[in-house]
Amino acid sequence: MPSSKREQAHTERRLISALTQACETAKSELPGFCWLTHEVDYATFPASLQVVWVFDSLANKHAALACAMDERMIELTREAFEEAQVSVANVSAHVHVDSEEECLRENGGDWQQRIRRKYSKRG
Repeated sequence: MPSSKREQAHTERRLISALTQACETAKSELPGFCWLTHEVDYATFPASLQVVWVFDSLANKHAALACAMDERMIELTREAFEEAQVSVANVSAHVHVDSEEECLRENGGDWQQRIRRKYSKRG
C-alpha cells in the first residue's frame, strides 16, 4: 500500500491515466459502453480498488456480458493495473459492470451514492 499521501497521489495519477486509456479503447470496441470509474480506500489498497464499467442501457450491458465482453473489460483493467504498477491477485474481483439505466432507476442517477453503496470495499 502507498504509505504516504505523496505516494497515494502518485498512484492515483497513474491509475487515472491508465484507466483513461482503457476507457478510450473500450469506447471503440464495446457497443453501448460510456465510461468507467474507480473507487479506492488507500488504507486497504490494493484490496479496496474497484473499477466500474458503465454502459448506456441495461440491454447493452446484458448484450456485452452475453458476448463475453466482460473478459475484454477484465483484460483492459489488467493492462491498466500493470501500467499503473498496481498488483492484485485476481483482477476480475475488482471489475464490475453497470448501466446508466440501473443507476437512474435504483439511485436516481446519483453515481456517488451508487458506487459508495454497491462497490466500495472499505477497511
